[in-house]
Amino acid sequence: MNLPMRLSVHTEQWRFSQPFRIAGHCYTSREFVIVELSTDKACGRGEAWCIYFCDETISSITQQIESVAEQIENGISREQLLELLPPGGARNAIDCALWDLEAKHFGKTIWELTGITPKSITTALTIGLEETPDAMAISALKAKNYPILKIKLDSDQPVQRVAAVRAARPDARLAVDANQAWSYEQLVEISPELVKLGVEMIEQPLKRGCDDELEGYVPLIPLCADESCLDRSELKQVSKRYQIVNIKLDKTGGLTEALLLAKAAKKMGLELMVGNMGGTSLCIAPALVVAQLCKFHDLDGPLILKYDRFPSINYKDSEILISETDKILWG
Repeated sequence: MNLPMRLSVHTEQWRFSQPFRIAGHCYTSREFVIVELSTDKACGRGEAWCIYFCDETISSITQQIESVAEQIENGISREQLLELLPPGGARNAIDCALWDLEAKHFGKTIWELTGITPKSITTALTIGLEETPDAMAISALKAKNYPILKIKLDSDQPVQRVAAVRAARPDARLAVDANQAWSYEQLVEISPELVKLGVEMIEQPLKRGCDDELEGYVPLIPLCADESCLDRSELKQVSKRYQIVNIKLDKTGGLTEALLLAKAAKKMGLELMVGNMGGTSLCIAPALVVAQLCKFHDLDGPLILKYDRFPSINYKDSEILISETDKILWG
């Protein structure tokens, strides 16, 4: 959208309903960067977090945006933005704001702009890593209205934690996410037990940059690349090690690259998953576009916040419904 525009950047802090723990991190709240791009006719918004495992911070994202403020305000297309900034939170916030601004400036929906037909989807609900397997089982019981659970794990008692969740929820479909916490040896050792427990996917078992041992490994359960795949530049390597790619807009640096990554990954025979780094409905809305192309959906960010912004995405338990109010929120 090569029109002059006004840029505004600020941060917002949103609290989790309870402490949210993954391997190596525990959060009670998160701060997000909000970009607003305005013309005389409309205002577009984008929300982003940092790629913490690539050493991004909220401060570095803000500085990155401010460093290209003049180019943005003079008018920039999404294609030019791909060349101007690298993948990450800064480009994501700007790119999503550009999509939103274009939709509202020209009176079109995101579905008209992308040519994608929307449908409701079912999201997994994340069971955070807790002190004991029993505590995780209690969380799983509370999530009785959610048929798909994604279980956060580290290297401590992973099988026992999954077994506790399975005992609490024999009806649920299960995926696990190790967030880079396992060794190759641990993956090989516990995979047969996870098969018995009905786990359908293992997300990011090994550390980013240290997963070459997966080349030639025939997994008992499909492996999904999260931290190991930011954008298309890493896809060739990922295709040798994983069967599924988790597409997150904060990693790809926006919806534009996310759609290109989805197309390229499908062409290489990889299954697609859409995920989120947490956030309000404003960050989930553009991810819903990618979700239409994916087999697996993990878009529960607003569900684990204490509050969400208004208007918000329409959740009916695990189902995300497409509604007219979405156009007010984004796109």
